[in-house]
This record gives sequence, C-alpha cells and structure tokens, in this order.
Amino acid sequence: MQLYLVRHAEAVDGEPDELRPLTAEGRRAARTLGERLAADGIQPDAILTSPLLRARETGAELARLVGVEPEPDERLAPGATAESVRAAASERGETIVVIGHQPDCGRVAAELTGGPEPAFPPAGMLEIEL
Repeated sequence: MQLYLVRHAEAVDGEPDELRPLTAEGRRAARTLGERLAADGIQPDAILTSPLLRARETGAELARLVGVEPEPDERLAPGATAESVRAAASERGETIVVIGHQPDCGRVAAELTGGPEPAFPPAGMLEIEL
C-alpha cells in the first residue's frame, strides 16, 4: 500500500479549534498538493481526513484534482497514532491519502518508516510504502 501522509494546510487562528477553516493560502497549498498528485499520475483509492474542519477542507481541495470524495474518519483526529492510521487505511485500496495534524503526522511517519520524525509544515506530504 502507498500511503500519502498529509498535514492539513494552513488554518486561521481561533476557537473553537475544531472549526478553524483554511486560510486563502492554505486552500492554494491544498490545491497544489492535488495538482502534484495528478501530475505524478497518482490516483488515490481513498482520501481520509481528520474530522476537524481544516483537515476536511484540505481533503476537499486536494480531492477536486484527483476525483475522489474525501471521507472524515474519527481515528485521524488529533492524537492519531500509526496504529489508528493503519486501521483507517486498511482495506481501502492500494493508494491512500490520509490528512491529519501535527505532531501526529511526524510521529506516525517515524513509527511507520523506522526513521526520525520528519518536519511536517502545513500542507506537508510524505509518501510511505506499507
């Protein structure tokens, strides 16, 4: 399975945290991720997102360019682990995009790759073969 682990794009500050939308720059960055996947010929079988608004909006922007409807998954909410990412992605196909939060993305990537925690800026993406 090819897993594309993505941190949500830049969101506005504010409360409540779970309802923070993307900034205009965040929307552009999310679309750029979709363009990158499409240009590389990557067709996800599923796009799974955290249930928080900024992750769902990142998924929606990215999905427009690859033609897959994003699906929120409670297991990808803040605090997600490598185990919960694997569980969410299992049996969803061979190419899965998972959109979550930091520091979760860095920790999950380190555990799944056996390497150090990578930097995960907003709209950062890492391809991991599972």
